[in-house]
Amino acid sequence: MTQVTSTENALFELSSSLYVDAAPADVYDIVSDLARSGEWSPECVGGEWTVGTPRTVGSVFRGENLRSEDVVGWAPVVRGTWFTESEVVAAEPGRAFQWAMRDSAGRRQQSVWGFAIEPQGTGSRLTHHFRMISATEGIRGITSEMSDTEREAFFAEWGAKVEGDLGTTLGRIKDVVEEN
Repeated sequence: MTQVTSTENALFELSSSLYVDAAPADVYDIVSDLARSGEWSPECVGGEWTVGTPRTVGSVFRGENLRSEDVVGWAPVVRGTWFTESEVVAAEPGRAFQWAMRDSAGRRQQSVWGFAIEPQGTGSRLTHHFRMISATEGIRGITSEMSDTEREAFFAEWGAKVEGDLGTTLGRIKDVVEEN
């Protein structure tokens, strides 16, 4: 079962979780391999580690992403192929893996994605979460010329899109993990 939660403390604070029939260490080995994101992400099609030892705190991943035309179709979001940089901020084998999005100058932003893994029965409870405290460089660019009404509509639609993506990602990860 997937459960989505959100709070009002951040611009976005969303999570979704489900049961995976695999040990926490096995789940971690898969979700911490961001180069495999194309197997489960609705937008990230893969990428490469560019700095540091892959999967360790401080390492940097350059992700390749693909967004369709219909995603918040009225807003000026990037469409087609685009790239991101993220820095690993938590790497606890079998427990947690998190990465912060970086801006164009390579600084960590207050936009963190991650996975938490807990033992549950003979398997694991996998939670995928996203938290954005304040608008990222990209979000500021997208919303800079919007009216208050348009900005409110954008955040509502974008939040719904991310909520859906979290659940989709988890379902696909579950399939990958349980097939191994």
